[in-house]
Amino acid sequence: MIRIVLVDDQELVRAGLRPLAQHDGDIEVVGEAGDGRAGLALVRELRPDVVLMDVRMPRMDGLEATRAIVADPALSDVRVLVLTTFDEDEHVFAAIRAGASGYLLKDLSPADLRAAIRTVAAGDSLLSPSVTATVMRAAATGPRTSDDGRLGELTERERDVLEQVGRGLTNDEIARELYLSPATARTYVSRLLTKLDARDRAALVVLAYETGLVRPGG
Repeated sequence: MIRIVLVDDQELVRAGLRPLAQHDGDIEVVGEAGDGRAGLALVRELRPDVVLMDVRMPRMDGLEATRAIVADPALSDVRVLVLTTFDEDEHVFAAIRAGASGYLLKDLSPADLRAAIRTVAAGDSLLSPSVTATVMRAAATGPRTSDDGRLGELTERERDVLEQVGRGLTNDEIARELYLSPATARTYVSRLLTKLDARDRAALVVLAYETGLVRPGG
C-alpha cells in the first residue's frame, strides 16, 4: 500500500483527488492539509511515501514546504510530487531545485495520476511531457557551462545515456535506442545520478541542457 498526503489549499480539489488516487486499491490517502505549513507538520507526523503538493498556497507555499521536506533527514524516504495548474518556467525549475521528484499538471487523467504516484513511490522521478518541454526550453536558453568538468568523468556510453535522458526518453526507450537491455539502461541512469550527484532524473535533464550535451532540436 502506498501512503500519500494531499496538500492543496482548495478543499474541493482535495475531495476530488482522494477517490481518484485510491481508485485501484493500492494507494491510500492518509492525510490532507490546506497549506504548506500544515502539510509539513502532517508529513512529519505521518511519514507518507508520497506527498501530492500544490504550488500556490497561503502561509507557506508548496515550494518552501518541499524544500523543508527534502532537507529533513528524518523524511529522506518521503517523495514529493508537485501537482499544479501552473507550468511557468519559474515554477518548474523552482520545484526541481527544491527537490521535487515530479512535476505534473492537474489536467492529467486519473490513470496517469495513479501511475505517477506509483512511479515516484518506487523511487523514480518524472515530468509530464509539457513540463519536460518547459525544462528543456528554459535550460537550453540559459547559460552554457560545458567547460565546468561535470561530464569529464563520464564514459562515452554514460554520455550517450545522459543525452537520451536529456531528450526525455524513458529507460525502456533508452534501451531500444542504444540497444541495451532495460535493466542495463536503468543501471546506467542510476550510475549517472551517483556520479553527477543528481537527486533525480529531472536534474539530469537540466544538466544535459546546461552543459550543452543536448540542444534544442538536436
